[in-house]
Amino acid sequence: MSGVGRFWGIGVGPGPAGYLPLAALEALQSADLIFAPRARTAETSVALQCLAGIALRPERLREIEFNMDPDRSVLRTHYGELADSIAAELRAGRNVAYLTIGDTLTYSTYAYVLAALRERLPDFPHRTFPGITSYAAAAAALDWPLGEGKERMLILPCPDDAAALRADIASHDVVVLMKIGQRLEWVLALLREMGIARHCAFARRIGLPGEMLAAGLEQLDANEASGYLATLLIRKKAVERRAQ
Repeated sequence: MSGVGRFWGIGVGPGPAGYLPLAALEALQSADLIFAPRARTAETSVALQCLAGIALRPERLREIEFNMDPDRSVLRTHYGELADSIAAELRAGRNVAYLTIGDTLTYSTYAYVLAALRERLPDFPHRTFPGITSYAAAAAALDWPLGEGKERMLILPCPDDAAALRADIASHDVVVLMKIGQRLEWVLALLREMGIARHCAFARRIGLPGEMLAAGLEQLDANEASGYLATLLIRKKAVERRAQ
């Protein structure tokens, strides 16, 4: 498409500065505009906090309000309007980067943006850069193996009831729980009831103000730990000892 700018989807963080592939950094520095999502309840964009130490001219940055309304029609409208704004910049020949926290295509708002852009600009020049998932960052921060040998791992948003989560745990060796929100209290109660809390781990806001890391969840306080950017790593059994 002649004259259309390039679009890059870039996963940043989660948390510690420097969690950014070199190829993505090169694209970021080439962008004329950088769209950074910001949670509706936050004063600043966490995605931009994850880029601490990287010099970016303020006039290139455009914060956009992050909207994850459960109503799918509201979501479609929101991301359609965002795609219209980005498409206008691309048609004007400007290169645009869109930031997202963690991996670009793992439970990410970037997927909505990309789909909406494709509807408006079929075959537009773009590249998606993979990022570091929250659970990979959590596992690394806690030295917590995500899977060994032939262990079966399940990655899912937190179910709405304990029975569903119990069934998921029963059928897998490792469960990665995302989007926990206010469900943390009953999740912790379930892990303790099942006698596996000591094998599990929790991470929130890795590398950012308010960081919380816990290996072994027998004493974790749900009221203190609840919040945005939380991930829980569940293991049914202790890691097998590999050496004498």
